[in-house]
Amino acid sequence: MKVGVIGLGSMGLGAAVSAVRAGLDVMGIDLNPEARSRFSDAGGQSSNQLTDLCGADVVMVFVVNAQQASDVLQPVLIESLAPDACVVNCVTLAPNKASALADRVEKYGRLYLDAPVSGGAVRAMQGEMSVMAAGVPAAFERAQPVLDAVAGKVFELGDRPGPGSRMKTVNQLLAGVHIAAAAEAMALAAQMDMDMHQVLDVIKDCAGTSWMFENRGPHIAEGDYRPRSMVDIFVKDLGIVSEATDCLDSLPMTTTALELFSKASAQGMGKMDDSAVALLLARRAGCQLPGDPEGQS
Repeated sequence: MKVGVIGLGSMGLGAAVSAVRAGLDVMGIDLNPEARSRFSDAGGQSSNQLTDLCGADVVMVFVVNAQQASDVLQPVLIESLAPDACVVNCVTLAPNKASALADRVEKYGRLYLDAPVSGGAVRAMQGEMSVMAAGVPAAFERAQPVLDAVAGKVFELGDRPGPGSRMKTVNQLLAGVHIAAAAEAMALAAQMDMDMHQVLDVIKDCAGTSWMFENRGPHIAEGDYRPRSMVDIFVKDLGIVSEATDCLDSLPMTTTALELFSKASAQGMGKMDDSAVALLLARRAGCQLPGDPEGQS
């Protein structure tokens, strides 16, 4: 089976490496030479040309947003794939856009899975992502060897595209709000002059913990804001959440979290790890977090 992975960021790279580990023939596509080099070092083939996916049986898409997904899923690429190929779109996007891309792919006789993912970079590299998928049974069947390689759990949510992206919208609401809450908690701990690592050790065994607190809290405690998932990702994703309702008053925590991520982005943190919203909160409070030379002690 020839597999293509478009986008070798944190999740795409993990998926591509996991597919190689499972013995699949994988071509990774990315414009960033450093991303291509990381995949090549892991034993994969890489390129910056979509034409190198000609004849692929399954193509997974891990680009940043709906516009990039639309840009790569053009007829020239779709028609170059194997006649029974399946496009597995893992991008977080609005459900109506997932349906529109499915219509485009299916117009040219190929299969499509609306399949956003979750789990973080570590689980992606371990082949243990969660996949929220929807599509016709034939699409699941065609993509099964790849899904087996990259996912710990595949949730089959419907036989037409859309439900996968709706589920990811709910997930991103929780993820964004939990990151913002974790950042606020760590900033409060800094205001009270607490030991950041001690806070992590205690809270992870208490009722107030969350997956995001345990995952992002160490970034804050160590002052390590290298981007695993960027602030700008949650500006985009919480924007999608906001667009999912006609009543923003029903999403007060989403609105507040989106405002925090947006302000952090406006202050130059957009390409930093999403936990960097803690820096914004600490600066407002006039205290300093590890790794922040602009904070006030």
